[in-house]
Amino acid sequence: MDYLIAFLVGGAICAAVQILMDNTKLMPGRIMVILVCLGTLLGFLGIYEPFAQWAGAGASVPLVGFGNTLAKGMKKAIDEEGMIGLFKGGFTASAVGISAALIFGYLSSLIFSPKMKK
Repeated sequence: MDYLIAFLVGGAICAAVQILMDNTKLMPGRIMVILVCLGTLLGFLGIYEPFAQWAGAGASVPLVGFGNTLAKGMKKAIDEEGMIGLFKGGFTASAVGISAALIFGYLSSLIFSPKMKK
């Protein structure tokens, strides 16, 4: 049942983003920023954590989860180290995810030899 819930929640998030892309003039980069900020805001309001526990990877893997991870890392670092945590907390909390995205993106480009759009 956990897999089904994660699949449905992740699919609903992706469907909502696709509808937003199709029906507005927002560029994908701006939509990505909206999702990251939404995750941060939901985490600040205390809504994201119970939702992520219920939805599992369906909520924590998309960009909304990334925003929440950044915010939690920054809050923890600020509590422990003061204002310097504002600058390094988000990087510390999300370094593994960012590194994985870069490494797998690079490996994919080696395997599939992407071409620029014309």
